[in-house]
Amino acid sequence: MPTPIIFDTDPGVDDAQAIAIALAHPEIDLLGLTTTFGNVTIEVATHNALLLAELAGQSIPVAQGAAAPMVKHKNPPPGHIHGENGLGDISLPDVTTQALKQSAAQFIVDQVNARPGEVVLVAVGPLGNLAAALQLDPGLVDKVKRVVVMGGSIREGGNVTPVAEANIFNDPHAAAKVLEASWPLTLVGLDATHRCVLDPQSMARIVDAQGALGKVLGESYAFYRNFYQQALGIDGCCPHDSCALVWLLRPDLFSVERGYLSVVTDGLAEGQTLMAPESREFVDSRWSQGSTADICMNADGPGVIDWIVETLTTHTSH
Repeated sequence: MPTPIIFDTDPGVDDAQAIAIALAHPEIDLLGLTTTFGNVTIEVATHNALLLAELAGQSIPVAQGAAAPMVKHKNPPPGHIHGENGLGDISLPDVTTQALKQSAAQFIVDQVNARPGEVVLVAVGPLGNLAAALQLDPGLVDKVKRVVVMGGSIREGGNVTPVAEANIFNDPHAAAKVLEASWPLTLVGLDATHRCVLDPQSMARIVDAQGALGKVLGESYAFYRNFYQQALGIDGCCPHDSCALVWLLRPDLFSVERGYLSVVTDGLAEGQTLMAPESREFVDSRWSQGSTADICMNADGPGVIDWIVETLTTHTSH
């Protein structure tokens, strides 16, 4: 049976690649896309989610969510990384579909309650929608099958501050609520995603296989690749958000440690994710609150890329 998932996203370039996987893979039943600010504004995120589903020829519910962080001041979207339109500033067709009237948080609550114990929440942007869903229904912690978060960094260092990864930094208060909640959680952060590089040859194969959606994936990738060449000196891009889906279907490609997660919400280290390994004792218990999570500390980079390419060349989204 395919796994029912809700994909919570701020569609920039790597989100679009992951959405293509979620739309195409026969082992995934995509219940809906919920959108958040992050790589782009909330309006652009919702537009892109609708567009990507339309390009794939699928009718997928899209629910609009968090427009800003819970507490902190909103940072401007990183236009230099994903483009002002989130997809490398390429020209995009108009969308003909609309988002649901329902909020993202309410959509999450309703879908999980309709299928208790079955739904996996995969969140690849700032975590406001999951935090809001928890506020609407604290019982979600016992009703979701699992939460998979692309975000955070334990040993790798940050990508927007010396210590913070972008999704967590964009809304650290929401991240604290989500990562410290007592639901079954897997964190797929930079420790794993930075091991994976989607090279131009692999991308070309995906573009050829994916039709109208492939054209957008390919053109937006070119913009993102340029950023990566300048920022990290690599030829390609890290398919961060796709890694969350790879973990879901191929956990053997990751090495995982169990530990307690916490998030720094203020000060110089704002947005840092801390992991206290379950196997260690510390001077006091404040780092070891709540329940343990699975944290991806490494990945088989080539294996992950092979799986992504195989998925998107074998299964088209139609």
